[in-house]
Amino acid sequence: MNIFGIRGGAKVSGRKELTAETPVEKLPMPRLLHVPLQQHVGSPAVPIVSVGSRVKKGQLIAESKGAVSAPVHAPTSGFVTRIGNHLAPHPSGLPVLTLSMEPDGRDEWCKLPEPLELETASPKEIAERVSEAGVVGMGGAAFPSAVKLSMGDKYDLDSLILNGAECEPYLTCDDRLMRERADETIIGTRYMMKALGVSKAYIAIEDNKPASFKSMQVAAGENSGIEVVYVPARYPMGSSAHLVQAITGRETPASGRTADLGVIVNNVATAFAVYEACKLGRPLISRIVTLSGEAVKRPANYEVLVGTPASDLMKQSGGLIEEPKQLLMGGPMMGQPLPNLDIPIVKGTSGILALRGTEIPEQNIMPCIGCGSCVTVCPAGLLPMEMMNRLDHEDVDGADEIGLRDCISCGSCNYVCPSHIPLVQFFNYGKGRLKEQDTDKARHVKIKVLTEAREKRLEKRAP
Repeated sequence: MNIFGIRGGAKVSGRKELTAETPVEKLPMPRLLHVPLQQHVGSPAVPIVSVGSRVKKGQLIAESKGAVSAPVHAPTSGFVTRIGNHLAPHPSGLPVLTLSMEPDGRDEWCKLPEPLELETASPKEIAERVSEAGVVGMGGAAFPSAVKLSMGDKYDLDSLILNGAECEPYLTCDDRLMRERADETIIGTRYMMKALGVSKAYIAIEDNKPASFKSMQVAAGENSGIEVVYVPARYPMGSSAHLVQAITGRETPASGRTADLGVIVNNVATAFAVYEACKLGRPLISRIVTLSGEAVKRPANYEVLVGTPASDLMKQSGGLIEEPKQLLMGGPMMGQPLPNLDIPIVKGTSGILALRGTEIPEQNIMPCIGCGSCVTVCPAGLLPMEMMNRLDHEDVDGADEIGLRDCISCGSCNYVCPSHIPLVQFFNYGKGRLKEQDTDKARHVKIKVLTEAREKRLEKRAP
């Protein structure tokens, strides 16, 4: 198909050769599992088991709370040893309620729900099953997938796009998934299409992954409504707005959603999780994770139970060659720095990177030279250097006026800046300030409404 022109983006060093040809290995059962109850956007799940309880694999251990939330299930059978805030640091670096359990070695499944037949299942039934299985976006955003799959009720949708671009350097978990589990991923895609009420789906794969492209194309077959398409290998091709523009030619408006354009975007690993939930009745309790970086003795791709300490992956790979300069969860462009390897793998963990100093050389920050490189690569069409200048002068509202909220924090501007200015850090700081302002405004509005209501009640009571 014709790929439309796209704005911005940077050519980055992929470093995928470290693990691209490494088939997925199943990680041995951990001695302990630490399962955070906040693994998704929205409200944390609420535990429904107690310390000392024996649970079975796949059993519900924490219920979703609120409209945007996701339940959590036991990754294996065993005993709950602790429920607390500080036993296992969350990947965000913030304390989070965590359920710890000791596997009993039996790996005994609980009774699973009956499979949903694609031909007879209704869109509502598919969305409900996905919700019950705790499926979230597997590309890193971790947005509860059932919410997206229910958007056909509110939006006039015509297409589903599955992100198989995997544009972050080092990561190859999606590449291996598409090579090794293409049939299952395509079945999951069909369930998602039915839930959304769309007859067309595109699976977008960067043009540097020919093996994945061929595997998915064979699995999709002909005349299925699913088209496997190449997109340019350019970062951040995996962003929703980028994919929609590249494939459909439609440009997502500022502060808008791709759903406004009739398109829903999901990750290929999410489609596989939907397959497991609908076809097998299994909740989301494991995922493929890339362990990479030159500090790792044997980089590899692992299928990992949620709650597994990242240190277990490192031990399986022979440990570290040397003390890493930086540890990251996710890719080097948008990943989160880690204090250590005691953190647990969660549903949104695509990779664990241990990078040597040669991979992230020291870079001294220098004054902006006004070269405009950041403007050229910005996929959102923003003016990064001007936003940075305003934030540097604490003019948060001024930065907001020229598009701060539309920044996707992809790091392209950081990557190309010859002065090594940490632009994204400025923007994340600014967005945090905006969020504080929005919260304060909402609080003031609520107080005003309550005060006015109280005054009206007093007026009615007055003689």
